[in-house]
Amino acid sequence: MKNINKELANAIRFLSIDAVQKANSGHPGMPMGMADVATILFKNFLKFDPKNPGWVNRDRFILSAGHGSMLLYSLLYLTGYKSVSLKDIKNFRQLNSICAGHPEYEKNSGIETTTGPLGQGISNAVGFALSEEILKSIYGKKMINHKTYVLAGDGCLMEGISHEALSLAGHLKLKNLILLFDNNSISIDGPTNLAVSDNHKKRFNSYGWDYININGHNFNEINKALRKAQNSKKPVAISCKTKIGFGSPNKSGKASAHGSPLGEDEVKLVRKRLKWNYDSFVIPKSILKEWRRIGKRSAKKSIKERKNIKIFLKNNDLVKKNKYSIINVQKEYLETLKPIATRKSSEMFLNIISKSRLLIGGSADLAGSNNTKTKNHKIIKPNNFEGNYIHYGVREHAMCGIMNGLSLHSNIIPYGGTFLIFSDYCKPSIRLAAMMRQRVIYVLSHDSIGLGEDGPTHQPIEQLASLRSIPNLNVFRPADLIETFECWELALKNKNAPSVIALTRQSVNPVRTKLERSNKSSLGAYEIFRTSRRIKLTILSSGSETSLACEISHKLATEKIYSKVISMPCQELFDQQSERYQNKILNESSLVISIEASESGFWKKYTGKKGLNFGINTFGKSAPYKKIYDHFGLNSREIIREIKKKI
Repeated sequence: MKNINKELANAIRFLSIDAVQKANSGHPGMPMGMADVATILFKNFLKFDPKNPGWVNRDRFILSAGHGSMLLYSLLYLTGYKSVSLKDIKNFRQLNSICAGHPEYEKNSGIETTTGPLGQGISNAVGFALSEEILKSIYGKKMINHKTYVLAGDGCLMEGISHEALSLAGHLKLKNLILLFDNNSISIDGPTNLAVSDNHKKRFNSYGWDYININGHNFNEINKALRKAQNSKKPVAISCKTKIGFGSPNKSGKASAHGSPLGEDEVKLVRKRLKWNYDSFVIPKSILKEWRRIGKRSAKKSIKERKNIKIFLKNNDLVKKNKYSIINVQKEYLETLKPIATRKSSEMFLNIISKSRLLIGGSADLAGSNNTKTKNHKIIKPNNFEGNYIHYGVREHAMCGIMNGLSLHSNIIPYGGTFLIFSDYCKPSIRLAAMMRQRVIYVLSHDSIGLGEDGPTHQPIEQLASLRSIPNLNVFRPADLIETFECWELALKNKNAPSVIALTRQSVNPVRTKLERSNKSSLGAYEIFRTSRRIKLTILSSGSETSLACEISHKLATEKIYSKVISMPCQELFDQQSERYQNKILNESSLVISIEASESGFWKKYTGKKGLNFGINTFGKSAPYKKIYDHFGLNSREIIREIKKKI
């Protein structure tokens, strides 16, 4: 038994060593060190089926230490996934190879999530484990009952996101979550004691986790620890004391094994020491046959449960299901046309759709400010996952990473709220959601200097521009209730991109006064009204400044300066429109201006060099919001004065 385990583990080691050496780039040390642990996990515990990689009730294996990607690629090839061939492994880190430098999510490939930024995989794993518990509470243990395993290294545990995610997992008692800690005490700069002296056991115990210490190269200890973890009532961390670069005579246990190829001479020495008498990329038939047998271990169970996938492919169109309720609320609003904050409009929309068990809401301790929690929500609590709302606590980093896991696991739609200014805490996870094309929704309120007295520390200036620079992310900034409803509908229907919905704290005047058949916000920008058939001026605006744009347009008309007002709730969607439509919006007048209470440079692509951009390019002030708008010249008087100078 020991010999076959060694041979199986060495197959992982040498595929990893050879791929890194051939690419002349990569991280061989971690796969060499964790090969023994991975072998026992896949051989004796992990429930998976390479022939049915989308099996809903499979165990999830998350590689948080994404630099060790060759460990994952080796396992996928050896166990028989079609997604990774030997040719792909030989093309490690080369253009268009699935074996990228760090794992990149591809549906039904065995690569469950995109990792690389350390600690992100831990928060993703918490999301996966949460999804399993939520779905189990809906469909029952017979249909949903699996584990999430996450492999994390010293670096993952140094990153702050790990603290946030592990703390919440312990609080919620996610007993289906098992963390394998590659405790090799080495980072890029050298021994981890250069920067860390944590007591990991006390740290995990304080979070409410079980903690097991093992020798990560002792197969019996690995097996015993994983077996013990199966029945824990808490999440479990297994500290696997390993040697980075295991088997390397000159680099084992050293930082030099972490992020560089071993070198041809050292590879030969490793082969000699581990008695691997095979050429590069050659796996003996007997060993490959055993790995393929391991890949078939759960096939019968997978086939038996194949029909369950139909349940998860059911229509989950929350907009269609609630169409009439959505229309009725809009009609009631249009009867009064009272000023209302868009964060409140968002709450009104959520109140309609929030009975769904598969729409999982939450907030980073700001539910009352974001208006993300409605009267229909039920709270997810420790050992009780029958709700649909998560109190994330003051944990923006973890919240967004966990939402990625929730989305990746199945057909759950996660949304989470915080202030727009704190999107900076969320940015790594938002970027990864965009990269993975996940339907994750960020409700970011207090979207401008309009939040007033909380001052410049809380007033977002550059955040909208920063978010708009992320590819495949739709940034919505609705102007009133009608647009807010439209933006929510678009975010829910888009299964291939995450969405930001930026919302006001302050009440805003309505700019849409009648119900439309079509969703105008889907165009990204559209004409609200004009003061004449022939115009000299086009006014672009978003959010709370759209009503200001309307006011300016009306006042200019009294001086026979005619204009049209364009609401632009989503620049990304506008940029996807036809050139003809874009020209219709932008090229009708001699002057195009923009008004938005944020950094103004991002609007210049629409207004051109001759246009005017009214915004804020410095930090805000602490005062009542109307006085701040006046201070920065964002009022009709100042803007009209500048327009008249230009015209």
